[in-house]
Amino acid sequence: MKRNLILASASLRRQELLQLCHVPFTIEVSQIQEVIDPTLPLEQAIEQVAYQKAADVFQRNPEALVLGSDTIVVIDDQILGKPKDKEDARRMMNLLSGRTHQVITGVCLLSQEERRLFHQVAEVTFVKMSQEEIEHYISLDEPYDKAGGYALQGEAAIYISSIKGDYYSIVGLPVQLVYQHLKEINENE
Repeated sequence: MKRNLILASASLRRQELLQLCHVPFTIEVSQIQEVIDPTLPLEQAIEQVAYQKAADVFQRNPEALVLGSDTIVVIDDQILGKPKDKEDARRMMNLLSGRTHQVITGVCLLSQEERRLFHQVAEVTFVKMSQEEIEHYISLDEPYDKAGGYALQGEAAIYISSIKGDYYSIVGLPVQLVYQHLKEINENE
C-alpha cells in the first residue's frame, strides 16, 4: 500500500485476519453507535454500518485509506447482536440450536478517491444442542462479545455441523474480497 491503511475496529479477530493480506495497517477505533437501518435490505444496512465506522475514522485521517467492517447474524428475519447478558445468550443459543442461520459481513474501504462497499453472506448450521450444552457454552466468556453469541473459531465449533460460504467472513472479515479490493486500489494509485 502506498498510503496509510487504518482499520476502524478494536476487534482482535479482524486485526488477525487483515494481517493475512500482508498489508501494513494501524488501528483507530470508530466511535459511532452501531445502528442497523430497518428500511434497507440487511446486506445494504450492514454495508452502511461499515461505511459509518470508516467515515468516522476517515474524517480525522483524510489522507488515509480506512477499512470499516461489521458482522450480523440473522435467523427468522431477526438480527442477533452481541448478547446483553446470560439470559440473552441462552435465548440466542436456543434459537440457533439445530438450525441454519445467515452471517452477513459488510465492509467499506474509504479514501479521498475511493468509496467501496461490499458484503459477504455465509450460512452456518448448528447441531441440536442439549440444554446442558447450552448452559455450559453460555457459562464461558466466549459468547458475550460476538454477534449471534458464539465464536465459530472457538468452542462453538463442536456444535457446528456445516458452513456454506466464506469462513473468514463469518469470523469477521472476508479476507479474499478485502485483499482483492486492496490490490485493485494499490494498482490504481
